[in-house]
Amino acid sequence: MSKNPMKTIPVEESVGTVLCQDITEIVPGKFKGVLFSKGHIIKKEDIPRLLDVGKSNLYVWELKEGDIHENEASLRLAVATSGQNISYDMQPKEGKVGLFATQRGLFTVNSDLLLEMNMVESVTMASLPKNYPVEAGQKVAGVRVVPLVVPNTVLETVEQLAFTRGKVFNVLPYKPLICGVVTTGSEVYLGRIKDKFGPVMKEKIDFFGGRFLGQIFCPDNMTVISQAIDEHIKNGADLIILTGGMSVDPDDMTPGAIRATGAHVITYGAPVQPGNMMMLGYLGNTTLLGVPGCAMYSKTTVLDSVLCRIFAGVRLTKLDFARMGDGGLCQSCEVCTYPKCYFCR
Repeated sequence: MSKNPMKTIPVEESVGTVLCQDITEIVPGKFKGVLFSKGHIIKKEDIPRLLDVGKSNLYVWELKEGDIHENEASLRLAVATSGQNISYDMQPKEGKVGLFATQRGLFTVNSDLLLEMNMVESVTMASLPKNYPVEAGQKVAGVRVVPLVVPNTVLETVEQLAFTRGKVFNVLPYKPLICGVVTTGSEVYLGRIKDKFGPVMKEKIDFFGGRFLGQIFCPDNMTVISQAIDEHIKNGADLIILTGGMSVDPDDMTPGAIRATGAHVITYGAPVQPGNMMMLGYLGNTTLLGVPGCAMYSKTTVLDSVLCRIFAGVRLTKLDFARMGDGGLCQSCEVCTYPKCYFCR
């Protein structure tokens, strides 16, 4: 990368010059923001304030052909990386451009492409982790270049990567899926104990804007459970959540019932705690989700990570589950802040 020649002007001699970058003021614990903006003409009364923020000298440079100022560069990075349902600041602040979700949904990141772009000299891009549920207006990423000026070739490299490989950041909107619940267990079916799964599952379905078809209770009978699945499918279910009977005990028939439907089972078991005993399969366009018992009493489990992807229209693979092992151990914090943590990324 070619260096851009810059000369240093003492602040005391800068009256009448034009700032080429924002000057930041930081008051610990109170304020951080722009003291003087790019383009400001230095006045005599500005000198003490510049000295107060530690500016003894100011840089002045002459742009050479092919050089791009940090503000324009950051905007070009934002354009190159912003995909579906992503907006960005039109006015860079301190050389940075923020990216924002324009609607609620699942924030996705092309991690390999982001890595490759961040390997380009002077380029820096930071984002929320992939598969992060976001709300409209939420900041999802920030991009900038490090120097005040970069060669145009830096931006062209990033733009070519985006042209050939696609956008780095996207927000996938949640789909209004039609959802049915099947609850197994003879103890619940016969009324010996009260079901506690139903309200929890309905709350989660409502969060994503799904339509609740209803809940069918079944004894520990593989044929009856399979029939309940068929009934929900006949009523148009996009997603069927099966609760109860997911362990390896002899009376637990749910995994076998899912297989008996002819569904293509993606996984039985997930490298996530809590949530090891999850099963996911696809029967045509319907997702069958066997939910482990921990989802009834634990605030956050593998179910939360999987549901946000299902409602965003993502068709999960065995590899998706295998990758959850890195970060798949919940710390059971006294105050749960999920998704503001590493869990199940």
